Amino acid sequence: MDRTDLLDGAPHPRGPWIRAAIVFYGVILTAAVAWRSGWAGEPLLYASAEAAQAGLSLPRDVALGLVAAGAVIGLSSELTRRTRFGAELARTLAQLLGPLTVAQCVVLALSSGIAEEAFFRGALQPRVGLLAASLLFGAAHLAPRRELLPWTAFSIAAGFLLGGLFEWTGNLVAPVVCHVVVNAVNLRLLTRDAAASFSVRP
Repeated sequence: MDRTDLLDGAPHPRGPWIRAAIVFYGVILTAAVAWRSGWAGEPLLYASAEAAQAGLSLPRDVALGLVAAGAVIGLSSELTRRTRFGAELARTLAQLLGPLTVAQCVVLALSSGIAEEAFFRGALQPRVGLLAASLLFGAAHLAPRRELLPWTAFSIAAGFLLGGLFEWTGNLVAPVVCHVVVNAVNLRLLTRDAAASFSVRP
């Protein structure tokens, strides 16, 4: 994306891109529900039948998700500030995403966080285990560009964290909260910086 995507400093409309992303994540969520709840006949929200019987502990699980999200956001921020590969990754992602509104960041964070956790943790991890699910999560974030390879490595590490939360709590609440908050905050930080850089006229 270059500066021609903006007119007089106003972001180019990104409605079609956002709608396509929502449709994509809707398909992923539908596949997860059909796989785990439909075909397997198991509760998607829980890691096991035993966990389903134990039920939710919402205050604990939400708190764990928020604490984990804070740690991930802090680590990514430090890597961006203190390392060359982190700064390069942030610039590349900002250019690919372009400027987004706060509402668009929230919508993308909710749709991606819920759908990916439902699929990779809720449907896939009980079948293939934490290791394989985390590696497949990283593979899903693999991009054929050298400067985006740290994103793939970061996604694998995040997969282990999110998968660990799923196994520890026995349900999807903590990983969904963590994933959504991380995506919302980091999307906003990246696209805010993109909007600031694109609004500088040549």
